[in-house]
Amino acid sequence: MSYAIDQGFVDHKIDAKGIATIEFGHPLSNSLPGKILQKLADVITELGENNAVKVIVLRSAGEKAFCAGASFDELISIQDFETGQNFFSGFAKVINACRKAPKFIIGRIHGKAVGGGVGIASSVDYCLATNSADVKLSELAVGIGPFVVGPAVERKIGLSAMSELAINATEWRSANWAMEKGLYCAVFDSVEALDGELIRLAEKLSESNPEAMAMLKKVFWQGTENWDELLSERAGMSGKLVLSEFTINAIQAFKQK
Repeated sequence: MSYAIDQGFVDHKIDAKGIATIEFGHPLSNSLPGKILQKLADVITELGENNAVKVIVLRSAGEKAFCAGASFDELISIQDFETGQNFFSGFAKVINACRKAPKFIIGRIHGKAVGGGVGIASSVDYCLATNSADVKLSELAVGIGPFVVGPAVERKIGLSAMSELAINATEWRSANWAMEKGLYCAVFDSVEALDGELIRLAEKLSESNPEAMAMLKKVFWQGTENWDELLSERAGMSGKLVLSEFTINAIQAFKQK
């Protein structure tokens, strides 16, 4: 169990045009243990403060899932409220790092996004996807709820669509559905087409006025100034539920499928 929790990586690079690319990965469908969440938040914050960076691209490794959300191995190992709250606070830190970074963040969603993966896609400023990038908020199916990612998802696609995902927690919604709701700005038939548009947009933004982009970012996120406290409270809700017998049994059953 601890082996899976300790796996994964977050890498980044900055090219000559000031385009910073962050890539995270984990062998279990790019799931997110606490260590990876902390590293991801730290790197986003670091690049946001780096004057050499003009725009940030956020992507994950591999060719299959974009992100499977929370690490089930870590969820099942949680035995007290503080540990649970700290784990779910990892997602809060990533969302808030995206929110506060004074640079536009472009998301590259090449495959399916589940739970926290949908939260990450909702926290970037501009999201491009392939037609295989279906979405699902599966938290209720394992006895929790999308409490931490909920504000980010709701901000992006509205309460009605977020509620649909949260309530019908076992059903996928297509990438085109996600585009229609406003999560994705465009959906492409291939990764090659996605990357072509991503490069074009990132290069265009690298030539744009950094001060204007930073001011626009503040405008786009206006009304979220209380999210440090809000998402911490939401992490406590999930931290409490993950200790329940219902949730423990649900996660065990899910892992055995």
